[in-house]
Amino acid sequence: MIELKKQKHHHFQKSAVIDEIVKAILFAFAILSSSFVFIIAGVILFKGINPFFSNNGGLGAVNIFKFLTGNTWLTGEAFNSNLYSVGFIIISTLYVAFLSLLISFPIGVLTALFIAKIAPKKVAASLRTVIELLASIPSIIYGLFGAGVILKLVYNFSAAIGYQSKGGNSVLATVLVLAIMTIPTIASISEVAIRSVDKSLEHASLALGASKTQTHFKVVLAAAKSGIFTAAILGIGRVLGEATAVSLVAGGRRSGLSFDILDTTSTLTTIMLEGLKETTDLDYNIRFSVGIVLMAVIILTNLILNFVKRKVGNVDVK
Repeated sequence: MIELKKQKHHHFQKSAVIDEIVKAILFAFAILSSSFVFIIAGVILFKGINPFFSNNGGLGAVNIFKFLTGNTWLTGEAFNSNLYSVGFIIISTLYVAFLSLLISFPIGVLTALFIAKIAPKKVAASLRTVIELLASIPSIIYGLFGAGVILKLVYNFSAAIGYQSKGGNSVLATVLVLAIMTIPTIASISEVAIRSVDKSLEHASLALGASKTQTHFKVVLAAAKSGIFTAAILGIGRVLGEATAVSLVAGGRRSGLSFDILDTTSTLTTIMLEGLKETTDLDYNIRFSVGIVLMAVIILTNLILNFVKRKVGNVDVK
């Protein structure tokens, strides 16, 4: 009996040691994973603030106020200049993001509602698979589709109304590409939120005489609005962070703010991407400065959207 107790005690001690070792290993992996965020942010911050505090090879320090508020990015004719401004690009980025969400959000949510509540099971399963496949397609494929198809459609449309466009490169083409890219993300997340709604709410609505359509729109969507808003947040995050696809259709605007949907545009990501491998010194480091601005824009946008989400996220079905 005593020997059995000793064996059990030894077994518990051994298990406790193993648990501590596993805990330490998992903690190390957690620290390693989280450290990447600080390493990446540190590198971008270090290189990004350099143009504002160094002589930049005789060109002088970049004026941070003009950088954030100006309306001219360095042009090809002004290579030996420190004239870099992203004020108009920040507004253009938010403008494009808003327009794309204006298209992708209702389409994504209504697609999710159809899959979750209306479509037959086999049809819903097939559509769900298609949505997942669309969400996994690399952005460069969307960009190639935009360059090969959407640009031609926009160019033909602009020609039909007597507008001279730059080969279709425009705000409209950019918005359409981004909308197509974000619809799968919004649809898949919204569908999960809609399927999570308690069926007793639907049954109660139907029992009170509401039609299925009224129940779907006034009860189900209202109950799932917090999850649907999360889908919008993730969708806008993808829009703000997309570079490859946008660079193929935006047109690369370098100065002046334009809200004309058939005019060319630029976003913070395209400015960072274009010419990155062919440049050095200030022209290289300033792209890290744009990266800081992009991080700030994404953080502020997410804070605002999460604040709105908390305000509208409480279920209040009437």
